[in-house]
Amino acid sequence: MRKRAAKKRPLLPDPRFNDQLVTRFVNMMMWDGKKSVAFKVFYDAIDIVDTKKTDEEKTALEIWKDALSNVMPHVEVRSRRVGGATFQIPNPIRADRKVSTAMKWLISFSRKRNEKSMALRLASEILAAAKEEGAAVKKRTDTHKMAEANKAFSHFRF
Repeated sequence: MRKRAAKKRPLLPDPRFNDQLVTRFVNMMMWDGKKSVAFKVFYDAIDIVDTKKTDEEKTALEIWKDALSNVMPHVEVRSRRVGGATFQIPNPIRADRKVSTAMKWLISFSRKRNEKSMALRLASEILAAAKEEGAAVKKRTDTHKMAEANKAFSHFRF
């Protein structure tokens, strides 16, 4: 790169849980700069998780964090051209990219669900991911399987 890398800007913690991870998630979920709407959707989803949860000793926020860690991939495949052929090369992922990929998957698969409101969709995807089921966890498993299948090409790593 010609210029130096941009500085990471500090995120303000969210008002209800005082957690920066929640703010990061809400920022990813936000559409058209409507952060208040995104916060309302997230908080409603957390309230729904709180009513539907089966595990009584965990809070809804802890269930959300469990769901996020269950969706997090540890390896990913990157395409690399070697001598006219394109190989899928498995690479370990940086910690911040793991988190952002997990958030992206959780949000995108909740948007594809069939419930009435986004809060309901997000809540049911969070509950499914916390139990290690659901579309986002399936995506993580598929990514890991793809990396495992292409382990033979890992010597091409950049």
